[in-house]
Amino acid sequence: MSLGQHLVELRRRLMIAAAALVVGMVVAFFITDWVIWMITEPLRVIAETEGELAKVELMFSTVTSAFDLRIRMSFAIGLLISAPIWLWQIWAFIMPGLTRKEVRYTFGFLGAAIPLFFAGTYVGLIVMPHVVEIMASFVPEGGASFFEAGYYYDFVFKLMIVIGIAFVLPVFLVALNIAGVISGIGILKGWRVAVLVATVFAGLATPAADVISMLMLAGILIVLFFAAAGLSVLFDRRKAKRAARLLPPEAGA
Repeated sequence: MSLGQHLVELRRRLMIAAAALVVGMVVAFFITDWVIWMITEPLRVIAETEGELAKVELMFSTVTSAFDLRIRMSFAIGLLISAPIWLWQIWAFIMPGLTRKEVRYTFGFLGAAIPLFFAGTYVGLIVMPHVVEIMASFVPEGGASFFEAGYYYDFVFKLMIVIGIAFVLPVFLVALNIAGVISGIGILKGWRVAVLVATVFAGLATPAADVISMLMLAGILIVLFFAAAGLSVLFDRRKAKRAARLLPPEAGA
């Protein structure tokens, strides 16, 4: 294909991806009530715990803030709903330029990264109520908690995304090993640094008072690190055996 044909193909696939995103946003707009109800469950728990005098409410501070929040939520949810379509458009555009081996590695990378990312976001959704409840416990007696809706959504969304990305990082370690950048033993030797980084990250992602959530998140990240290191060591051994088989007898002697 010429450069012009590539540009036409790129435009076609971008239009399909954009159309899928718009449809996903329209669908997502109608489920925003359910999503808001789900992420505000901790607020209702806090209100029930504190009693009738407690004020724990989601606040919309401007005339358009409720609509703006729904549009932002629709975009994020629509992006997830339409992900199979726009991911396929990206893949279909770059796949003709890849070798068979690169295609296999890409499938393996996506097959591991996508489930791990969604697993991380799910863990973030589990951790989030504990974070909100513990932070609300520092409100002094007689005080009222009014959560600005946009800020509250940003907090929940960023927490889930950050933890989701953290779950995918071990896949990048394996990818670097496959590319020959770092060996499996090299990854394994850095376990002390990995444990420290996982603990610090878990401490930053969760409030200091919520030790259980911090330990759970740190433990999952550490297990994923050692799993990545173990896979990398296995891959290195397979590479060494394959290289030994390809060496002529004279070279081996």
